Amino acid sequence: MEQTLVIFKPSAIERGLVGEIVARFERKGLIISAMKMMNLSEELLREHYAHLTDKPFFPEILSSMTASPVIVMILSGKEAISVVRLMTGATNGRQAAPGTIRGDFAMSNQENVIHASSSPEDAAAEIKRFFSPGEIYDYRPVAMKYINGPSE
Repeated sequence: MEQTLVIFKPSAIERGLVGEIVARFERKGLIISAMKMMNLSEELLREHYAHLTDKPFFPEILSSMTASPVIVMILSGKEAISVVRLMTGATNGRQAAPGTIRGDFAMSNQENVIHASSSPEDAAAEIKRFFSPGEIYDYRPVAMKYINGPSE
């Protein structure tokens, strides 16, 4: 099974959206393999957003992502990365399709509720950045036989 990292940003935490979003992932058939709440340090954010640190808006990212604790989560499942990205929607909430997480809950490019890994390489690096191996659980709920076909 493929794994992907999701971060519930302070905009999701402060607005009380976590439970509803987690429920969407669970109803889709994704497995929660790890989950924890944490405060993000500037050092960790500079590593996570290394591709944006030289942008003039990076201080806004730091301010936004340290406004409250976040929840980081690993989701597992068949094609989990692409499935989660589709469910998440376009980065800018104003442009995200209705029915997606950002389309339903975000009006901003910055305060867009959630982060999701964009590729297998990014997912692997991000998972390693936020979780130690002992924090990740590899299991298949009994209900999986009703979510994926026998050959999937």
